[in-house]
Amino acid sequence: MSDTRSRNARQFIEAIPHARALGMRLDAVGDGVAELSMPYDERFVGDPATRVIHGGAVFALMDTCCGTAVLNHPSGVAGTATIDLRIDYMRPATPGQRIRTRAECYQITRAVAFVRATAVDDDDSRPVASAAGAFTVERAT
Repeated sequence: MSDTRSRNARQFIEAIPHARALGMRLDAVGDGVAELSMPYDERFVGDPATRVIHGGAVFALMDTCCGTAVLNHPSGVAGTATIDLRIDYMRPATPGQRIRTRAECYQITRAVAFVRATAVDDDDSRPVASAAGAFTVERAT
């Protein structure tokens, strides 16, 4: 992780109130790629009977990770916002385990970035969710 890229990504994440509230952490960042994680927290349980984290918290993690990947695309994106994000929940995250997301900005045009992401817990072989989205591209002037 380059120091500048890492600092910028951290500033982006820390500027988002819900990212701070959910305890999101930047784990890695590269050219058009970001990895974020979120600790298990009882406050974000969606079903008390199963202790599974609410899907909205997983969505927020994946959305923030995708935005971070767009901002780190080597084409020089200055700002971004979510246009569309589709998430497929494949299974509940295991209670007590950290949720990790990796997003890749795989295509970028003049105005739109396309991103895909996967969220996992301790079992890397069985995704919790996958996402595909489109994000605005704001260029530095």
